[in-house]
Amino acid sequence: MSDWGPVFVALYVLLTPGLLIQIPGRNRMVEFGTFQTSGVSVIVHTLVYFTLVCTLLLALQIHMYIA
Repeated sequence: MSDWGPVFVALYVLLTPGLLIQIPGRNRMVEFGTFQTSGVSVIVHTLVYFTLVCTLLLALQIHMYIA
């Protein structure tokens, strides 16, 4: 049994808008390392993160274990 908690935390950190990538950006569709966040970007990143977590938890049947 693996502990998937760190994987979900890493996904959250990597998908934080403006940290590594921002979709949509302020000037272009995709911007890298801007450290700025817009409301639309937060919504897009939330939907992407939600989709990834649902895919991991439901479709692939990965479980988080608290040890």
